[in-house]
Amino acid sequence: MEQYRSLAPTIYSYSDIKKMTSSFKHKLGQGGYGEVYKGKLYDDRLVAVKILNSTKGDGEEFINEVVSIGQTSHVNVVNLLGFCYHGTKRALVYEFMPNGSLERYIHGDNTHLGWAKLYEIAIGIARGLEYLHKGCNTRILHFDIKPHNILLDQDFCPKISDFGLAKLCTNKESNVSMLGVRGTIGYIAPEVVSRNFGSVSHKSDVYSYGMMILEMVGGRKNVNDNVSHSSEIYFPHWAYQRLLVDEDLKLQGVRTEEEEEIAKKMILIGFWCIQTDPSDRPSMNKVIEMLMGSLVKLEIPPKPFLYSYSQSQSSEGISPVISPTLLLRSSSSPSFNISMNID
Repeated sequence: MEQYRSLAPTIYSYSDIKKMTSSFKHKLGQGGYGEVYKGKLYDDRLVAVKILNSTKGDGEEFINEVVSIGQTSHVNVVNLLGFCYHGTKRALVYEFMPNGSLERYIHGDNTHLGWAKLYEIAIGIARGLEYLHKGCNTRILHFDIKPHNILLDQDFCPKISDFGLAKLCTNKESNVSMLGVRGTIGYIAPEVVSRNFGSVSHKSDVYSYGMMILEMVGGRKNVNDNVSHSSEIYFPHWAYQRLLVDEDLKLQGVRTEEEEEIAKKMILIGFWCIQTDPSDRPSMNKVIEMLMGSLVKLEIPPKPFLYSYSQSQSSEGISPVISPTLLLRSSSSPSFNISMNID
């Protein structure tokens, strides 16, 4: 922390944290590494305060969060206002996001935001990721892009949050070295699980983004552990089969041609993003170009290989051990003439 002090935002004492949260009165949520409380600064600004669990981890997540997000400034990246580091007590103070996480609006009942708003959110997240990959002085790879880590402000503007698993690298680096697996099941790129699929890079975030926007379109989790047949586990498999034959996807709330176009565009881009080979995935800059462009210019990508995980939970209930079964099905879809410039 001493090394990065000049980059860090405001430093608070633990007594400051207790005061701004009214002694942790209003709990907003809980994750694997701690709890989040609603608070208020001296100037009456609302904040979200994450109290990290001192019994879990070695502090790497805390350092990652402060150092990485402390260097960012973008409308689609959550703003870290300060932190507390007092002995074993660690806290992070963020701007407050009144509409919570994206997850509640795509998995909850009767909470569909409408296709125009979902489309705007997809574009905002893409712009935030493009900034992290190319707009910062130091390239930041997030490694945990998922609906739960996308927060929405009062205008439903999306902001990327939770940089605990992030990795910093120089802009010239295209690949990064990494020990172990980091991320969340259902969003982890194949190469993060096994290097046999390629090198870990910014394209690993692209994969997670693709799985997320497919989830936004489907209104359900991509992975359903309660289903025994692998063809039914993945929403992408279901959607791709119907896309090939131009079959009605029967998606929630699609009532107009414009909404249908938005849904199909997001699905096609999602499939480009989850290509098994990282080199076949577009950069986030290209993703934005595709989102802003015409549907007729989007080609149907090859069917991605779908793979599954076996999960073994650790005794502490954190950081599941993930191993690929590598039960990859060969694509039965026809070959396509791919002429996209994905870099």
